[in-house]
Amino acid sequence: MKDKALLFINGDAPKSFPNPENYGLIACTDGAFHYLKTLNFPLNKLDFISGDFDSHSGKDEDIYDEKFIYTPDQEKTDFHKALEIILEKDFTNVDVFGGSGGEQDHFLGNLTVAFGFKDKLNIKFYDEFSEYYFIPKSFTAKGVKNKMISLYPFPSVENITTKGLNWLLKNGSLSITSKLGTRNFAVEDEIAVEYEKGDLLIFVGRNYL
Repeated sequence: MKDKALLFINGDAPKSFPNPENYGLIACTDGAFHYLKTLNFPLNKLDFISGDFDSHSGKDEDIYDEKFIYTPDQEKTDFHKALEIILEKDFTNVDVFGGSGGEQDHFLGNLTVAFGFKDKLNIKFYDEFSEYYFIPKSFTAKGVKNKMISLYPFPSVENITTKGLNWLLKNGSLSITSKLGTRNFAVEDEIAVEYEKGDLLIFVGRNYL
């Protein structure tokens, strides 16, 4: 796990934190820094805090000055710029908290940013409802029996076949304009998804039954 980075961004604050000791790098955007401080996250564990600092304030923050990375480029989101820094530091696996909640245009924007990095970084989002991430054309997941599984085309997927789900697909197609694969659930401990063309986002939720 030490080859994995942990990144907090400015959506809804997580209800609980993963163990910092499981990560080789821990970072946050400037907006997320404030909820980490409020929730008593061990700020000394942060390797860097990045952003344009439009939400940067607080009398005690000067003690973390050496960890601030100023990224003023307004053509990119703070999330995008933080991923660029993580990539420069040679990490390819990133767990992201705070990617959803709040203003929904931010949520959609975060998915779009992750899509742009999908060939360079393995990004997995976590919130109180589910974990979600882009999956390769041949994919399996274990330990998911009775969990909600949603397959979301981005924007379309062709010749998709699934195993281990309650409602199966065989050489089917999904598209955001016609047919989605949301609100399914796993009936086996292991599920498999294969598709030939397109891009696919999976949501693995809490137990459905």
